[in-house]
Amino acid sequence: MRRLATLSLTLALAGCAGRTATTPSTATAPVARAPKVTVAITADELRRDLFAFAADSFLGRSAVTPNGVHAARFIADRLAALGIEPAGDSGFFQRVPLQRQSVGPATQFTVTTPAGSSVIAFGQGLVALPALGAGVPLPRLSAEGDLVFAGYGLTIPELRRDDLAGLDLSGKTVVFINDVPAGMDSARRLALMNPSALGQRLGTIARRGPAAIVVLFTEAMSGQISAMASELRDTSLSLGSGETSPTRPLPMLLFGVARGGSPFVPPGWPRDDRAQPLQGRRFSGRLDLTVSRIPAYNVVGVVRGSDASLNQSYLAFGAHLDHIGVQTPEHGDSIANGADDDGSGTVTLLALARAFSAAPTKPRRSVLFVWHTGEELGLYGSEWFTSHPTVSLDSVVAQLNADMIGRNAPDSLYLVGPAAAPNRQSSVLGGIVDSVNAKLPRPFLINREWDSPTHPEQIYYRSDHYNYAKHGVPIVFFTSGLHADYHKVTDEPAKIDYDKLSRVALLLHQSGLAVANRQSRPLPGGAGAPAATP
Repeated sequence: MRRLATLSLTLALAGCAGRTATTPSTATAPVARAPKVTVAITADELRRDLFAFAADSFLGRSAVTPNGVHAARFIADRLAALGIEPAGDSGFFQRVPLQRQSVGPATQFTVTTPAGSSVIAFGQGLVALPALGAGVPLPRLSAEGDLVFAGYGLTIPELRRDDLAGLDLSGKTVVFINDVPAGMDSARRLALMNPSALGQRLGTIARRGPAAIVVLFTEAMSGQISAMASELRDTSLSLGSGETSPTRPLPMLLFGVARGGSPFVPPGWPRDDRAQPLQGRRFSGRLDLTVSRIPAYNVVGVVRGSDASLNQSYLAFGAHLDHIGVQTPEHGDSIANGADDDGSGTVTLLALARAFSAAPTKPRRSVLFVWHTGEELGLYGSEWFTSHPTVSLDSVVAQLNADMIGRNAPDSLYLVGPAAAPNRQSSVLGGIVDSVNAKLPRPFLINREWDSPTHPEQIYYRSDHYNYAKHGVPIVFFTSGLHADYHKVTDEPAKIDYDKLSRVALLLHQSGLAVANRQSRPLPGGAGAPAATP
């Protein structure tokens, strides 16, 4: 499961593209009859596979190392032995064009004042972002323009405050302080310091056509600038678009620290925090990026359904094959084996593939299995699969995602999606899973506290189901939750509760079978029309 910290800036800056979040309500689905299981998934099978997949020889399965490819080959070899139908773009593999961007030597920022010009080194005073996250337009890599100080960048009609009023921002370098002016009440201060408020300020300014925007943080937040510079300099990852010169319509976006005497603030700042042109001051900047390609692969297979009118549509299962690689040693161990995260989901999908393939009666729809790469780095594998699917994404009627499903109390399980996904699109699917769970010999106690897009842990955004939900696919995310070994070298296969894991596999199997045998998609309000054969 992806760490929470890496999401904060991307979610905040998504405001530049005008994204909105919807909090849906839940709906009760028709009761689903629990299908009979004809092929058992045992704790011994799962234990055998997980000790192999989470072994030290995989060196933590980082997607940016050959060990990620090693993990993909392990899965593909097992699918071939099971006789599963390949469904990648090259056999079982789907190439995911990961690339690493780093700051090159030609990067330079210059501020010209009446006293002369000064050069500011990347990370020593300014950081420029080459990208803002999936689905958000790209900022320019170079810019030049006179400096305009926009105060706090606030536009609050009810307070008759507009820091941008009367300012000519077109073609300029616009600077604002990411803080709240004195005199604001505590409730408004809290709202304005929410990350989403930063995205709104950036979006408002960007629509005025500046060449660049410089966001200045307070001294208390200066550590974030250093961390951002380190990450961009060494490990900035993205998906290659295939374009040699992608369109970059947004202003150049830079971050720095607000300090008295800086050329980016008025001479009398902080006493003088009025929005104003900074006469005689001009900024020019160029961000030089070097790009290296990283081999990375999703693994995709299909068990073909039995109904000729429905078997070109799919019930999808998902897990991620990567983990966080080699870490700082703890008690002599440096390999993060990722047994629960997400070895548990990976081997469960292998067991499900065997069970569906070996069953004498296949479900009506086909069953699609996707092991995503790059989840830990930013959901890259699922982002690529859902934007470049190897089967029509419209033919995927639902996706069941399994990530960290083998730990904690034996009867507890979290479900995420029925309430968190937008437009109630997953509410019927959630009802089906609940109905199937209720008919198990030993039902799980379902915890729904994470099933909200606004929960502080942001679990809905942190695994691969999120990219399917963005495309309107009904999803349910199965997880047994976080624990003390999360993202540590101590996440070992010996700590997995294999009896619980086999029971989660049973719930996944029967829920998937219930959906795959439905005549219609599991969508609310009677919208579940049959998936047509392409």
